[in-house]
Amino acid sequence: MLPTAKRLADYGYRGFSASMMLLTLYGGYLCTMRGYRYMNKQKDLQIAAENQDLESLKP
Repeated sequence: MLPTAKRLADYGYRGFSASMMLLTLYGGYLCTMRGYRYMNKQKDLQIAAENQDLESLKP
């Protein structure tokens, strides 16, 4: 039995909605990981700057 046009459109809509949901979740994951890496890099730079200041104070 062939699906009707309405049923076919419904399947298409559901498939499109599911793919958009997955893309949204993936985008959120990418943004979160970018923020996490940015924060870690800033922390590492802060530590490096503090260590450099301490080493320059030594006689």
